[in-house]
Parts: sequence; C-alpha cells; structure tokens
Amino acid sequence: MTKRPRAVVVVTGSELVRGERTDLNGPFLAREALKHGLEPARIAIVGDNPAELEIVLRNALDADAILVSGGLGPTHDDRTVEILAKALGLGLHVDEELERQIQSVSRAAAERMRRDYAQFEPGVTKQATIPDTAESLGLAGTAPGLLIPREGGRVVVVLPGPPGELQRLWPNALQTEAFRELLARTRAPGRRVYRLFGVSESAVARALAAAGGDGDGVEATICARDFEIHVDFVVEPGAGARADDLEARFFEPLQEWLYGRDERGVEEHVLELCRARGFTLATAESCTGGLVAARLTSVPGSSDVVAGGVVAYANEVKERELGVPSALLEEHGAVSAEVAAAMARGARARLGTDVAVSVTGVAGPGGGTDGKPVGLVYCHAEGPEGGLGREFNFPGDRAAIRARSVVIALHLARTLLTRSREEVV
Repeated sequence: MTKRPRAVVVVTGSELVRGERTDLNGPFLAREALKHGLEPARIAIVGDNPAELEIVLRNALDADAILVSGGLGPTHDDRTVEILAKALGLGLHVDEELERQIQSVSRAAAERMRRDYAQFEPGVTKQATIPDTAESLGLAGTAPGLLIPREGGRVVVVLPGPPGELQRLWPNALQTEAFRELLARTRAPGRRVYRLFGVSESAVARALAAAGGDGDGVEATICARDFEIHVDFVVEPGAGARADDLEARFFEPLQEWLYGRDERGVEEHVLELCRARGFTLATAESCTGGLVAARLTSVPGSSDVVAGGVVAYANEVKERELGVPSALLEEHGAVSAEVAAAMARGARARLGTDVAVSVTGVAGPGGGTDGKPVGLVYCHAEGPEGGLGREFNFPGDRAAIRARSVVIALHLARTLLTRSREEVV
C-alpha cells in the first residue's frame, strides 16, 4: 500500500515541558494531519531554550510537513521563527504589510489599555519579521500564522500557541497552494469509531485477536479512557471490505457493551435518549459536587432536557432540598444505596422531571472507614418505570474517583433510558 507523506508536530513552550500546562495542540495537529491523509510520525514537545528547539526542528526536516505551534509572541523568549529560519537555512525580513496589520491591532490594544504605543512597537517589528519565502496565514491577536514552502513539495506550518488561536488559523494553512499540492499526493484514510462500556480492555483485545486482528489496510487501536473502551479503525483507501468483515467478527461478542459508533460522549447519548421520549432530567449530587450536571450542560442545547440539579453535600441539604428522610440517613448513612435512591427520587419529584440521576460516595482522601472506605460510591437513576442502582469501589485519588463517578452515573442513566424505551416499545 502507498506510503502516506509524513508529518512531524513540534510544540514549543517551557510551561509544557515543566508540566505547568497540558499540551492540546499536539494531539489536535496530529488528528488533523491524519484526517487529511498525512501520517503523524511523532509529536515533540520542547521548551524555549534556543539550542534545544533548533535540535528538535533539525530532526524534523526529513518530514513532508512540519507543524509547529508556539513561540510567535513579542517577547524575548518567543524564538520559534528565528530558530526555524536558521534550521531551514533561510534569511529573515520584515514583511511590511504584516507589520501594518500587527501595528493596527497593537495600537487598538494600547488605546484600550491606556498605554503608550511605544511600549508595543518593538514587539510589532519582531512579530512581522518572518523567514524569506514565508506566507502569512493571517493574525490571531498579534501573532501571525506562517506557511513556508520547501523543495520537493514539502511544507512548514507555524501557528500560535494558544489552542483557540491555532485552531482559528489552521484552516488557512490548508487553503494555501503549497499545502493543497502536498495533500494532492495522498488520500485521506477512513476512520471508524466505536465506544464500549462495561467490558474490560483485555476482553476487547481478545475479541480483536479472535476476529483475525487488524492489518491488510485496517489499523485498530484499543484505548481505555474515562472508564470506557474506545476502539478506532483507520481504514486505508480500498480496504473498506476488509474493515466491514473485521467489524462484523470483532463486535459480534461485544454487542451488549457497544453503545456508540461516533465521537459523541455518553452525556450526548443520555440527552438524545431523553429527547426521543420527550423526557426531562435532573441531577442530585453529593461527592461529585455538580460534575454530572456540568457534563450534561456542556452540550449545546441541553436546556431542553436538563431542568436543573441539586448539590446536596450536607445531610441537612439532602433532607431539606431532596426530601431524604432523616431516619434513612441515620440508619444507612449518607453513603448508601438507600440514600442514593432517595436522592434521585427526591430530585425527580422536587424538580418535576421524568428522570433523575444521583451520586453519593466517599471521594477522599479522608472520611473513609472500614465499612465505607474511600472510593465507595453509589449511583442511582430513577425514571417513570422504576430505577436502577449500582455500588462501586473505585481506586485512585479524589479527582479520579469523582471523574469515574460521573461517567458511571451517566451510563446508569443511559442504561435506564435504553431499557425503558425497549420496554415501552
């Protein structure tokens, strides 16, 4: 099979190397490269040290596309353009039109901040200084995106570090003549996405092996993520029949755990299931502190389903806002299946919804006992046809326990809605 042109992603920023921030640009650019038919060879993260940056850039020179983010600002440590020009053996010049554009933005910023424009002027010239042969991709703030064509139909794309700015300018790179010529040499592979819940990663791997494994134009990846199993097929042009056969064999024994065939999160599935039946939904949360509601309402348009939620951390709030009987709390404790069920029923009644989901547990690091250790969590989903409750014991720190509790609660609501729909039909 024809080898795809290679792409190397270089992400700059000392704050990323020190672990102060998480890199979002590398994964974005790698996904985009693959989507457009390039083979992501590697992602390199490097700090602002000029010598280190030059080494990384020189090591990437054999790639068909070098995709660089960061280091385009006006300050002394923004050295990407200068070091890149050196690695490519190119001179630098001030682009007068680009300088005028950056100057206009900087003057407006100076007026808005009531500062002397002279403070901005050195940075304006610096950001307008670009490698010879470079093409401007436009501005994000005062930082320009750049495309540098290379011999042999290769390209270098340089984009700002803030993810929003990078993603705003990336489409401009794809529209340049040089990038279009590169992409004309390849065909983008197909991608098939599968999402499973309730089955182990090893069981999915065994099912893949039993189905004959990948290869012959189909590359399968299996990843445990967010308490789910994500399976992706990358399908080369002409390998569709092979992918169909592998899919049929692979998922035959996994059907009961397969809940999605696209990128949508479980929260979107819950909202879709509610809409299909004209249901509204409420949440009642203790240890997750509103994270279930936040996940649901992160989806645009969720207001037509989500009525609201109650964060009932204290027992008094569970009693007052959700109607949990004090006797139930005294007998079973706040972390119990009985209280989780009462919380969901209370939220459904108090907020007037068709469905409610609740979470209560011990997230730690303190508060655990022999009978109720850290990581013990109860979730409950309640609907018109009844409810479903589950007990879980999660490992990990507070953040991990809370994150897993959110996923479990949403999948419990999904399971309730799926079962209810089947029963009604």
